[in-house]
Amino acid sequence: MPDHSLRRAVIELCGKVGKPLLKLSTKDYEDNGLGHLVQQFDGQAGLVNIAVFNELQHTITGWPGGKPNADDSTRPERALPYPKRVIVFSPHPDDDVISMGGTIRRLIQQNHDVHIAYETSGNIAVADEEVRLYMHFINGFNKLFANSADEVITNRYRDIMGYIKQKKEGDLDTAEVLTVKKLIRRGEARNACGYNGITKDHTHFLDLPFYESGKIEKLPVTERDVHIVQKLIADIKPHQIYVAADLADPHGTHRKCTDVVLAAIDQERQAGAAWLNDCRIWMYRGAWAEWDVADIEMCVPMSPEELREKRNAILRHQSQMESAPFLGNDERLFWQRAEDRNRDTARRYDELGLACYEAMEAFVEYHFPSGSK
Repeated sequence: MPDHSLRRAVIELCGKVGKPLLKLSTKDYEDNGLGHLVQQFDGQAGLVNIAVFNELQHTITGWPGGKPNADDSTRPERALPYPKRVIVFSPHPDDDVISMGGTIRRLIQQNHDVHIAYETSGNIAVADEEVRLYMHFINGFNKLFANSADEVITNRYRDIMGYIKQKKEGDLDTAEVLTVKKLIRRGEARNACGYNGITKDHTHFLDLPFYESGKIEKLPVTERDVHIVQKLIADIKPHQIYVAADLADPHGTHRKCTDVVLAAIDQERQAGAAWLNDCRIWMYRGAWAEWDVADIEMCVPMSPEELREKRNAILRHQSQMESAPFLGNDERLFWQRAEDRNRDTARRYDELGLACYEAMEAFVEYHFPSGSK
């Protein structure tokens, strides 16, 4: 990983003395035990300030896939190849838009070939009320257009609605109920992808087996999970991979999903896959936490209109709004958390004396540990 110790120390100093980067004085450094940093820059605090300011300035880009025909020596992403093949791995069927919805839209608008891979079905995070709503629709559709002649629909409606009616707290859902809940989340994900301009053939539902326990506690990750992801990345051969690094996720699904993706990439590396030589891995965070500014290596700004478009995509996931079972102790809805987080990142850049944006999405590049093949 890059050494951001200088950046971190100076940013912490800004917060301590309440000044933006370019206003820090030699006295500020010396009074707070950081005089040695000034000495490393020929005794001039201004040179320290400018070095860190430029580092942070160069993390900001409106071209997350790289800007073609431009000098990329100080940009977080390389200009070529253009356009790039991109895979965004989303642990649940809404983490993509919650975490990096603005960046996804920017990649699409800049003509990159974007795939979204939903790693788990997300079925246990759908309330029974949502199932009732959809089952009433299906039953009504059957009566109106098939005159109740479809016995499969009629019988499934009776079985599923009967089970939900007598279901008690703590009871596990039946396979049929879990299937309906999976279909609900798939439909919402397709709706959000359509809003962002991502076609059906670029929307992948992986349904990783480790998730399908039917309860909060998941199954152990196995080679089956890794193989599913490995096949996808080997088929697409992306130039960019985006993965979740939101390890504060309360039920651990994000961590397992990230482990699976990195294991799949590592297996491709060990197999000598040539496409990996021209692939970068970017890590995002979502509803539960954000990167420290000192760690950010790419930051994609959003205007008020772009932030609204991001919200519109999140709202396509209706089952995850007010009735979502796992909102946690935070009473804010997911779109509210996302907007607050993105605005806070922009505020922190602004306080350091950089450009003031409405909101920003942040990323850190992943590097395999030194010494690994």
